[in-house]
Amino acid sequence: MATDFKREAELDCSRFVLLSDYVPSIVQEIRYFSTYNFVGDRVDGYEEPCAIITKDAARALKAVANEANVAGYRLKIFDAYRPARAVKHFVLWGIEDLDLRTKPFFYPDLEKTALFELGYIASQSSHSRGSTVDLTLLDMATGKEIDMGSPFDFFSEVSHPDYKGVTDEQYENRMFLQKIMVRNGFEPIDCEWWHFTLKDEPFPDTYFDFPVSAEYLKNK
Repeated sequence: MATDFKREAELDCSRFVLLSDYVPSIVQEIRYFSTYNFVGDRVDGYEEPCAIITKDAARALKAVANEANVAGYRLKIFDAYRPARAVKHFVLWGIEDLDLRTKPFFYPDLEKTALFELGYIASQSSHSRGSTVDLTLLDMATGKEIDMGSPFDFFSEVSHPDYKGVTDEQYENRMFLQKIMVRNGFEPIDCEWWHFTLKDEPFPDTYFDFPVSAEYLKNK
């Protein structure tokens, strides 16, 4: 099936929602709206620090959040829907071999080109289809993220979900997150413990490019 790129002029946003409207308890730290990310700048297309996602994925995440809450955790979202223009920004950043500002913090042991070769960054991202999310868990007793053995967007073998070099507690934390996500309809990937895609996503072949903006979504 041919890839379908939808631009704003022809976009139907009716199946996209603000995640906070479906899961009010969710904590959001939209990294690509800030400069605290592997690029080191706000990423193209992130006009507001909000998580946008398909209704289908939002409903599934509500079930995940309820299950996490019972266990004493809250969900914390780093990224959800990601415009195609943001992915292009990543690719252009990858070509710029002199910009190594964030290397010590996000990919200390790899060269930029390896980030694409090893699958940490894709030239087309499932996030642009609207049903993929990057997330972790907060301990409601402490208000802090639980220890997953590596931070979000740390590009290294240590971030692989099944990496055996982490402690037993860190591994159990990863597996708990994976378990509740999979039980509620999401699929993991093998190189990032934080990344999940809705198994029955509504747009499996469509890569959207409207901005991350509550205002834009409201006015469509």
